[in-house]
Amino acid sequence: MPFGPAGAVALAGRVLEAVARQAKTRVPKADLDERDPDYIRESLPGLWLLASLWFRGEVRGLNHIPSDGPVLMVGNHSGGNVMPDTIVFTLAFNTFFGVERRFYQLAHNLVLSMPGLGSLRKYGTVAASPENANKALDSGAALLVYPGGDYEVHRPSWESAKVDLGGRKGFIRLALDKDVPVVPVVAIGGQETALFLSRGEWLAKLLRLDKMFRLKVLPISVAIPWGLNIGDMLGHLPGPSKITIQVLPPIDLRERYGSEPDVDEVYSDLVEEMQDALTALQAERSLPLIG
Repeated sequence: MPFGPAGAVALAGRVLEAVARQAKTRVPKADLDERDPDYIRESLPGLWLLASLWFRGEVRGLNHIPSDGPVLMVGNHSGGNVMPDTIVFTLAFNTFFGVERRFYQLAHNLVLSMPGLGSLRKYGTVAASPENANKALDSGAALLVYPGGDYEVHRPSWESAKVDLGGRKGFIRLALDKDVPVVPVVAIGGQETALFLSRGEWLAKLLRLDKMFRLKVLPISVAIPWGLNIGDMLGHLPGPSKITIQVLPPIDLRERYGSEPDVDEVYSDLVEEMQDALTALQAERSLPLIG
């Protein structure tokens, strides 16, 4: 029986459905107590040394983050599912503030289910959901969110210096509901740790990934060790690109925009501010990868 394009798509769909079922069984339930200060204390020196050598990680402006209390940090996101910019920032945050300060990072379910990344939960990485965001801020923690999510993290490498939050504004409502400051965090270099070619939105739609994984992209990249990498569902070894991160001053939304801030105005201003900072970081880089 001939195996044409329709048959190939159907087979790929069945394979992805099986992967989706397995991934869902691996995603842990929301538990902020999985963050383990003792584990962070023991592993932090070695991991920070590795990140300093491999990524030449440089994080500026950590002093802009309020020294205590709940705070919502909002970042642009790069580097595919292995999240190199998040890793560098998380190590720097814990080094600067100490491991006892509660700090959580929201990540897609697939990231938490990927082989080899389970230890991220001990560093405070939890599934991205309104429930987890609310619980983290209610506990008095610092919380890092990436509104652009999978859409931004898989943008083509030649858009490395572009902030693309995908029009997602839920973080602004969260900050207003919890009355916490917003701290923009801008990073560059992660999109050079592989050659990202396309978000693959058409492919994700064709294979119904939005229904199975909550994914609207099926990225196509060239990455170690796979060569051509479709989906990045097994992760990849990030290349040694220099990652530079700039933390901007905190924003009290009601102080800046009044008692009833316009969410669209806040979003537009924040993206513009982050883009200006990212453009400045890009201007410092003499060569891709080298920085």
